[in-house]
Amino acid sequence: MTPILVFDIETIPDVAGIRRLEELPDDLDDDEVAEYAFSARREKTGSDFLPHHLQRIAAISCVFRDDSGFRVRSLGTLTDGEPALIQSFYRVIEKYTPQLVSWNGGGFDLPVLNYRALVNGIPASRFWDLGEDDREFKWNNYISRYHARHTDLMDVLAMYQARANAPLDALAKMCGFPGKLGMDGGQVWHAYQAGEIEEIRNYCETDVVNTYLLYCRFQLLRGGLDQRAYDDEISLVKKALANEAKPHWVEYLGAFTQ
Repeated sequence: MTPILVFDIETIPDVAGIRRLEELPDDLDDDEVAEYAFSARREKTGSDFLPHHLQRIAAISCVFRDDSGFRVRSLGTLTDGEPALIQSFYRVIEKYTPQLVSWNGGGFDLPVLNYRALVNGIPASRFWDLGEDDREFKWNNYISRYHARHTDLMDVLAMYQARANAPLDALAKMCGFPGKLGMDGGQVWHAYQAGEIEEIRNYCETDVVNTYLLYCRFQLLRGGLDQRAYDDEISLVKKALANEAKPHWVEYLGAFTQ
């Protein structure tokens, strides 16, 4: 089978970038710089959600499914900086040329990854190949919106209509899957300030599993899996998570209603 890589990122304000762009005084601490950016954004848009280029990556979590089985991991270590996380992500693509799967990855995760790779000077030739190195990529690559090497489930299910977009948490729960547990994206900055990096990574991991489960359901509806294969895949995921024996997976498994 073609390896499947489901991915999700968690972000925090790029405090250093905001300082530089806004020419803020050095005596402002990180929290004050972030609040300055949030306040300016709220005044402009009514929301404190920062533009993509002002986000910095705090965690990248992935599900990897291939002939060897199902694995879920956060890339890098608790002490790795952003460049190491981004390098790890693109290294997987370079090595395996996987099918990428996301929820709003085309609208958020990949643009942020692209900007941060640009800022950090991180090459990703396989990801950016449009057919120059591999002729097959001319007709099916990771970049072109309607090509299939990256499936943004939210975008596809909404028929590429932004007004029809739906949240991952709601769809997961409606399908009998656990949905989000522990925190949401709006709490990541405060968790990061408190040093709760592991908690952020655990939360991100539950999101990629939710996305993979919905991808399996999507494959069922489009005929990529029959009912028996779908049931077997859900059972495989539950067994793999049970074998992890980590508290967030115990809680996650207990929240299944399917």
